[in-house]
Amino acid sequence: MPIYEYEAKKQNNSCPYCEKGFEQIQKISDPPIDKCPECEHPVYRIISVPSVGSSKSGFDDRAKSAGFSKLKRLGKGEYEKQY
Repeated sequence: MPIYEYEAKKQNNSCPYCEKGFEQIQKISDPPIDKCPECEHPVYRIISVPSVGSSKSGFDDRAKSAGFSKLKRLGKGEYEKQY
C-alpha cells in the first residue's frame, strides 16, 4: 500500500502534527483524507517523490547471480570485466 503525505491547508489554528505534515498508509482506492486525525483541521494531500530501490550492492549481487557481468571503464573505449 502506498504512503501518502498530508499537510494543513492553513498553518494557523492547526496542531503541530498536521502543521509540519504527516504520512498515512492508504489503499489507492481509498479517498483522500480531508481532516487531521488529531485536531480535525482541514488537510490536503501533498504530491511527493516515490521511493525507488537504491541498494546498489544488492543490485550488483543479484545481477552477478543471474549471470551478468559488470564492466569498469578504464579509458575511452576501454573496459575491464569485473566479474
